[in-house]
Amino acid sequence: MRDADFEFPHGLPLDADDQALLAAARAALLRHYRPFWHMVAAALRARDGRIWTGLHLGTTVGRLSACAEAVAVGRAILEGDGSIATVVAVRHPKPDEDDRTLAVVAPCGACRELIVDYHPDAMVIVPGPLAPLKLPARALLPLPYRR
Repeated sequence: MRDADFEFPHGLPLDADDQALLAAARAALLRHYRPFWHMVAAALRARDGRIWTGLHLGTTVGRLSACAEAVAVGRAILEGDGSIATVVAVRHPKPDEDDRTLAVVAPCGACRELIVDYHPDAMVIVPGPLAPLKLPARALLPLPYRR
């Protein structure tokens, strides 16, 4: 399937709370960015409105890396009530990329499973055709793994 063949799902525009969440993820990444070690940051808003951030933990052995979303979920569980209302991740451009913009990125498959496992009604901010938009996590994972 080519990108041109993909019909983008309809999502919701971002509100002020979503913009604040996006700003928290960007601030965390700008504060802690380290090429190839900390390339992605995430921010998670719990149901009570508190925001938890997470940072991608890169490693020399790639399979040992931890995603920023997983770190944020862990913090929300340890330090908060463990709920997930909305989550967003942003990626820093690689050193050789011309566009230096921090970009919203969709969660990887494992993080999609994690988000749906911990809060099936969570929303996820993803890149849209024109601007970031908000979708239910289940829209990104229509057939989740079940034990």
